[in-house]
Amino acid sequence: KWGSIATRGHRDELIPHIGTSNGSRNPRRNYLIDLPPRFPAEFPRDFDSKNYTEKDNTRLAYNAYLKKFLRCVRGIDDNLARLFKHLEETGQMDNTIIIYTGDQGFMLGEHDFQDKRWMYEESQRMPLLVRYPKSIKPGTVIDSCVENVDFGPTMLDMAGLKVPASMQGKSFKKHLETGKEPEGWKQTAYYRYWMHMVHHDNPAHVGIRTKTHKLIYFYGCNYDGGYQTPPGWELYDLSTDPHETINLYDDPNHAELVADLKRQLAETRKRVGDDGSHYPAAEKVVQEFWDYDLKDRQKAQMISREFLKRREAELKAGKRNIRTHQGFQEASYPE
Repeated sequence: KWGSIATRGHRDELIPHIGTSNGSRNPRRNYLIDLPPRFPAEFPRDFDSKNYTEKDNTRLAYNAYLKKFLRCVRGIDDNLARLFKHLEETGQMDNTIIIYTGDQGFMLGEHDFQDKRWMYEESQRMPLLVRYPKSIKPGTVIDSCVENVDFGPTMLDMAGLKVPASMQGKSFKKHLETGKEPEGWKQTAYYRYWMHMVHHDNPAHVGIRTKTHKLIYFYGCNYDGGYQTPPGWELYDLSTDPHETINLYDDPNHAELVADLKRQLAETRKRVGDDGSHYPAAEKVVQEFWDYDLKDRQKAQMISREFLKRREAELKAGKRNIRTHQGFQEASYPE
C-alpha cells in the first residue's frame, strides 16, 4: 500500500498526524480549521462544521482552497498576457528568452495532503516551459532529469555568458536546441526537505528520483536530531505506478534496485555537499536507520508510539504550533 511507517505509523496510528489534510483527518493542521475564519465568503453563511458530514466538510474546505489557488494562477496568467502583449507590440517577442517555471510543484489533495514540502510527484515536479524560436523548435519535449540548480547555468549559457565553476547545476541549453539528451547527462534528481514537522507536518526526508523510480528516506528528525518521527523508506515504480500508491521498498524483487538507489543517493549527497557534516546530530539519525534492518524497524515502531503520545499530549494542551525544527527532546527508546 501507499506510504510507510514514516507517513502512516506502525499500525496507521499516525495517519491523523502527518501532513496537512483537507478535512479533519489531521486535528492540528487542516483546512477545515484554517480556512473558514480567513475566507468566510467561501463557506455557507454561519458555517459550523458540526452541522455537516465529514465528506461535506472536506468538499467545502477543498473547494474553498482550490478557488483561491486557481485565482492566483489566473492572476499570474493575466499578468503574463500583459507582458507578452508588450513584447509583441515592441517587436521583442521573438528576441526574448521566456522561461516559465516554479520553485516546486504543489499538492492539491493527493494522498489527502496539501501544499508542497513532499517528494511525491505532485510536489517534487515543477512546470518548465522555455520559448525562444531563434534556437528552440516549437513543440520540443525533453524527458531529461533537470533540477532547479540547472536554471542559472542555462540562463547564463543562453545569454552567451560563462558559467562559473562554483555553480552546482549544468546548462541544458543543448537539450532545448536539439531535443535530445547529451551523452553523460545526469540520470537522477536529488531532493531534500529539512524543516521537520514545521509548516504542514511534513517529516524531514531526502531522496533520489530516476526516470522510472523514486526512493524516499524519511529520517524524521530536526537538525538537532530531535522531535523524532518514525524513520522509514519508500520506493515507487513511476512507470507502472505514477501516482505512487504502492510502496515497493520491502518487495524482495526490488532489493537490488533499492541497494543501487541507496548507493546513488549516498554518492549524490556527497557530491552536492549535503553529506550531513554540517549537522552531525541529524546525520547520526540518518546513518542509524540507513540499513533499516530488524533492529532499526523495531526502534522505528517505538518512535512511532512515542510520537503519538507526544502529539496527543500537545493536542490535549491546546498546542498547535510547536517548535519542531530545533532542539532535542529526550526519548525513552531502549538500545
